[in-house]
Amino acid sequence: MLVPLNIRNSIYEYLLNEGVMTAVENVNPKCMHTAIKVRNLYVMNVMKSLVSRNYVKKNFAWRTFYWVLTNEGIDYLREILHLPAEIVPATLNKPTIDSRLPGARGPMGGPRMATDGRLAYRRGPVGQAEAGKEAGVAPEGEVHFRSGAGRGRPL
Repeated sequence: MLVPLNIRNSIYEYLLNEGVMTAVENVNPKCMHTAIKVRNLYVMNVMKSLVSRNYVKKNFAWRTFYWVLTNEGIDYLREILHLPAEIVPATLNKPTIDSRLPGARGPMGGPRMATDGRLAYRRGPVGQAEAGKEAGVAPEGEVHFRSGAGRGRPL
């Protein structure tokens, strides 16, 4: 299939920037790709040609194609797009410390605070009982589930 040069280059640029490409199995000409605004049929045919030359690896699951760029494919796309060797896909870049998800030890590797996660949900601040009212009654509009409800000992 003949794909216009500007569309093919935009597909190549996206693939080189991200390192991966996905597309839903829909060959309807009106179906557009979600990440780049080109026809899904163009994306599938361009990627089919790259798979036949072993520049990408293809995986298919649940009516969705998944393509992963290989090292030979990175070199090929750099050559086609006339880019320097310093340009690498996002899948090969190491994530910075700020962009990592907080681990089990807290957001910056320190101990967890008492107000985050499950502890805040289970042992959050309870509305203060006013003088003269029963201590076990929650203020109006607030609902508190403090019992264990069959999941271990009550708190």
